[in-house]
Amino acid sequence: MSDRESMPYDVVIVGAGPAGLSAAIRLKQIAAYHEADISVCVLEKGSEVGAHILSGAVIDPQSLDELLPDWRTDGCPLAEVPVTQNLHWVLTKTGRKTLPHLWTPPFLHNKGTYTGSLGNLCRWLAGKAEELGVEIFPGFAAAEILFNDDGSVKGVATGDMGVARDGTRKGDYQPGLELHAKYTFFSEGCRGHLSKELMRIFDLRRECDPQVYGLGVKELWDIDPALHEPGKVIHTQGWPLSEHGANGGGWIYHQAGGQVSIGFVTWLNYTNPYVSPFQEMQKWKTHPQVAALLKGGKRVSYGARAISDGGLQSIPKLVFPGGALIGDSAGFLNVPRIKGTHTAMKSGMLAAEAAVDAILKQRSGDELTAYPEAFETSWVKKELSIVRNVVPLVKKFGDLLGSGLAGITMWAEYLGLKMPFTLHHHPDHETLWRKDLVRKIDYPKPDGVLTFDRLSSVFLSNTNHEEDQPVHLTLKDPDVPVEYDLPMYDEPAQRYCPAGVYEIVGEETGDPKFVINAQNCVHCKTCDIKDPTQNINWVVPEGGGGPNYPNM
Repeated sequence: MSDRESMPYDVVIVGAGPAGLSAAIRLKQIAAYHEADISVCVLEKGSEVGAHILSGAVIDPQSLDELLPDWRTDGCPLAEVPVTQNLHWVLTKTGRKTLPHLWTPPFLHNKGTYTGSLGNLCRWLAGKAEELGVEIFPGFAAAEILFNDDGSVKGVATGDMGVARDGTRKGDYQPGLELHAKYTFFSEGCRGHLSKELMRIFDLRRECDPQVYGLGVKELWDIDPALHEPGKVIHTQGWPLSEHGANGGGWIYHQAGGQVSIGFVTWLNYTNPYVSPFQEMQKWKTHPQVAALLKGGKRVSYGARAISDGGLQSIPKLVFPGGALIGDSAGFLNVPRIKGTHTAMKSGMLAAEAAVDAILKQRSGDELTAYPEAFETSWVKKELSIVRNVVPLVKKFGDLLGSGLAGITMWAEYLGLKMPFTLHHHPDHETLWRKDLVRKIDYPKPDGVLTFDRLSSVFLSNTNHEEDQPVHLTLKDPDVPVEYDLPMYDEPAQRYCPAGVYEIVGEETGDPKFVINAQNCVHCKTCDIKDPTQNINWVVPEGGGGPNYPNM
């Protein structure tokens, strides 16, 4: 018999990101309209709301306008910096060309958008949710899905606290808490470990493409005030990934307080196992245009996070008995726009509207079919449909030709000429070539001024895990890294991880061992995605562990 206590709610939401908090707020708004009492709880694995939130971010306020129309005058931090300039650079090693606005559809121009910290926006949304009576529990990681006797989702249980690495209970042991709900929303972000399990149990991906991903590596810099232009937004493509036949690109956002958000996304379908997304980002900063902006500046924060790039054709079935997937757990990112906050928020709102209707009609525990039905007729579906072929075209034909073809299809779709085809995706973990078929990449050493190593970067993320706890990066077969991945791919986990978690030691003495430095993990999920044998399984560590991003 379980020694865990339980708490009942009408709706439990796993994850205090933009989707989860928007769902919580909408649940309470509609309940108030109907003069109903609907209890809502939000679990957040970070030490506080926003601690694990990372985005560029340029945000379309469409969903925020729907949810909280007075946000611009109500203290919302996002209102500080509207976007004033929008540029797109195509980089070569030493030069750049600016893509004319006339070549791109209007929805790519960032008119009416804002740039700032998504973490701070979530902190503000959490305050609004709590004002409405939502209970938010930061530092509590949902570790287990609970089921009713009929197989429907009953809720979740938080992880036990005070468990030693060997599985024994320490002196401060506390059992997890069960949270039971009529409906449970999973808003874990990209590659959520419980969401992944739900997709397997309920076969939610049987009618969609596999999800594909990118890894975003971000830094915040204080720069020379003379170079700071609040609201200026720049996106780049081309160099340095073009040197390896890989895809992705960078961003430069001039935000509040004299800071710029800079970052680089590497699509995880790359083929060369020697590619290091972290080092590609560092190399990108040495481009003359980027280096000139950062000269004399200071790096103040660092983080990394995978993003769901599959778009419309990779969205799984959104509901199952007793719950729903919302936000980036399902994958609503609009890749060409480099925006997913507004679509994630709207998905949470749609799910909330379906749940309130079901609860008021006492249909608890069934499938919230009204949620996917509402998605089918929403502006989110229309927006994602217009750009559905962009990522596959660029992957198939490369940056130059692929981007040109993608531009043509976006213009056609925008003007009402629907393309009679939808291109498909292939899993990222299947794309690596053997190490003997590729050129090894020699990345330059960091200078400690403009470019940095991974360990000093992780320090800036304020990442911390209790050292004596079970390792949350688990291996299905502990022999695979050395016996298969090392001879085949030179163990790519050493390079695709942006936090220095994985390393091979003892290779020079003929006794290689695979070492997992789990304390460094910034919860980006790249290992769970890109590992070629899918041998690494990311599960939640003890609640409150991981990065503590102050302003990301």
